[in-house]
Amino acid sequence: MSRLLDVTIEAADGTRRETQFRTNRMYNFGSATRDPDVAVAHQQEVAESGIHIAFDVPAPRIYPIALHALTTDDELFVQTEKTSGEVEIVLHMADQLYVGVGSDHTDRALETVSIPGSKQACANHVCPVFWPYDEMRGDWDACVMRAWVDGRLYQDVGVDAFLKPEDIIDVLRKRVSRVPERDFTVFCGTIVSVDKALGYGAEWSYEMQAPGSGRRIGASYSVVDILSEVTPDFRVPFFNPQRGNAA
Repeated sequence: MSRLLDVTIEAADGTRRETQFRTNRMYNFGSATRDPDVAVAHQQEVAESGIHIAFDVPAPRIYPIALHALTTDDELFVQTEKTSGEVEIVLHMADQLYVGVGSDHTDRALETVSIPGSKQACANHVCPVFWPYDEMRGDWDACVMRAWVDGRLYQDVGVDAFLKPEDIIDVLRKRVSRVPERDFTVFCGTIVSVDKALGYGAEWSYEMQAPGSGRRIGASYSVVDILSEVTPDFRVPFFNPQRGNAA
């Protein structure tokens, strides 16, 4: 099985070409920061919502993701009010390594029960414009990522907080079996929001900017809670109400 996405490759000189990326495997990284202490603020942020990181597993933690979760659609369907996006570096390995930006949208209610499960419950949104990493390598650490929810700034972080793309690929190949030589996609993790609290909302947007050249890429999407469309008296609870009484 593979996933095809229509994308644009933007070169450093501004020229563009249209192509398709084939993804045969997708992975999400967590706590993929160069300085482990930098990830602590985000871990505390999610802990306040009842989400607990598996600290017994060495960072960065890796979550394989089903391919249906990768999307560029304008709308993301969810089934709780407690979902939020996370602006992240996105890598795609094809004929060479490409860098882009996306949002690992996550079900925070489900994340209190299962972090891997929560990452399958919502889509991973990706901007359909990528840059060749070889052209960015020298100035990569100057790039900045931002995210907004319902018009307010939610995240503002430099890519230099995270492992470099080549190091992400190296860690992935060392820790995961059956990583293909090419045609795979990696979301590279996130860190704390500007107000140090998980944000919720309906309208999300995000970008990556290369300040030296002024180039930027980004996308936006709307969140639709489809469970709320069912009349309350006929709405099946998101969590099984008997789960606390299970033997």
